Amino acid sequence: MQLFISSAMLAELQQLALAAVPQEVCGILFGSAGRVWSYRSAPNVAADPRCHFEIDPAILIAAERDQRRGGEPIAGYYHSHPNGPVKPSPTDAGSAAPDGRLWLILNGQDAAAWHAVENGEIYGRFNAIPLDCTGAKGQTAAE
Repeated sequence: MQLFISSAMLAELQQLALAAVPQEVCGILFGSAGRVWSYRSAPNVAADPRCHFEIDPAILIAAERDQRRGGEPIAGYYHSHPNGPVKPSPTDAGSAAPDGRLWLILNGQDAAAWHAVENGEIYGRFNAIPLDCTGAKGQTAAE
C-alpha cells in the first residue's frame, strides 16, 4: 500500500497546519486505491486541540452517509502534530479503528503516511506506508 497525494494538495494541508499552530488541524481524505483526490477540513473538537484532535462527529457522519449514497469514498484522515514528529502518538493509536484507512500526519513542513490496521507495527495500530507526492517536501513514513 502507498498514499498518493498531489504536491499542491499536500502544500495546502501544510499551510492549514501552519496557520493553526499551536493547535492541531484535522479532516477527511477522499479517494480510493491509495489515491487522495480531495479533502474536507473539519473543526477540531478535542477538549485540548493543542495536543489532541477529534474530527467533528457531524462532519464525519455526513461524509460516511454521503459515501453510502454513492458519494466520494473516504480514504482516510489527516491531522497535524504542530510541535512534534509526523509519527502516530499513543493517543492516535488509541483512537484509530483498525479499518484499513489511511492516516496522513503533517507538521507544516514534513509529512508521513500510515495505514490503520489490527496488530500494526506502531502501537499495535499503524504500519508505515510510502508517501508519494512528487514535487512536495515530504518523507516516507519508513524514513
